[in-house]
Amino acid sequence: MSAPATLDLVVIGAGPAGLGVAIAAARAGLDYEVVEKGAVVDSIYRFPKGMTFFTTSELLEIGNLPFVTPYAKPTREEALQYYRRVADTHRLAVSLGERVESIDPDRDGFAVASAVERPGGEPLARTRRARNVVVATGTYGQPNALGIPGEDLPHVSHYFDEPHAYHRRRVVVVGGSNSAAEAALSLHRAGAIVTLIHRRERLSGSIKYWVKPDVENRIAEGAIAARFESQVVRVGPEGVVIEGPAGREELPADGVFLLTGYRPDTALLERAGVRFDPRTLQPEHDPLTLETNVPGLFVAGAIVSGADGNRVFIENGRFHGAAVVKAILSGAEARA
Repeated sequence: MSAPATLDLVVIGAGPAGLGVAIAAARAGLDYEVVEKGAVVDSIYRFPKGMTFFTTSELLEIGNLPFVTPYAKPTREEALQYYRRVADTHRLAVSLGERVESIDPDRDGFAVASAVERPGGEPLARTRRARNVVVATGTYGQPNALGIPGEDLPHVSHYFDEPHAYHRRRVVVVGGSNSAAEAALSLHRAGAIVTLIHRRERLSGSIKYWVKPDVENRIAEGAIAARFESQVVRVGPEGVVIEGPAGREELPADGVFLLTGYRPDTALLERAGVRFDPRTLQPEHDPLTLETNVPGLFVAGAIVSGADGNRVFIENGRFHGAAVVKAILSGAEARA
């Protein structure tokens, strides 16, 4: 049996940044493949149903494919449809339901080992050979865990989906940024009894300008209860225990949403030899080429900025593909 062919490029992650890399690679005539553990644009798929983007549709476009919407700001559902169309229009080589386990450098490039999910069976191991690898896994796949007892209970989630199931039920939302504010408002309007818990004395100034006064007014009028300078120390089957200025308090809860942000999964890159800033979790990389300290191993999209989620978005991460592919082509020419 012959050895598998060596690809020019393996892209890990099929979000907008990863798809942008694939489009640039295809246009350059590179042999590539995208490997994704979930669905195409899996992070957007995890966004709440009915969510509206902060930005306009043209700033989400990739591959010169127009994103047409009748609204000033596109919705989650429109974005999912758009990126499916991108993948199909450009006939991108994307393997779904496949989690990359390791990236092992050697003198000829990389061995990329993955596990392919199989319904009802054990995952199937697979290894690809590639001269270059781009990691575009974003940050949304790994929530910031609080590390408290009860965090893994079935009624606790780090992602908010939709509010209907919580009509007339008691819900605790933990966090003080966009995700928590929007979830609290959505739950309140669906008839839930909502308490918002935030460890700081006020909500984040980065909340969308049309959301911030809305949630602040609901708190001021008592429609949404709030506990500031407080933190959850334990989750039980019927409620949460918090500590704040008034001491320890127990709040009843039928549902708990721990919307405390997300962080990059550094383990895969660290095992491959990439160095990270221990404070920011930013991978060591060339800001022009996006190549890490490991030759031939690149980063793209939100993972470039580490834990600082306010530096790289779809709007600017979508251009990373052109920079990466340009660097790969320049390296190939230099070796020729």
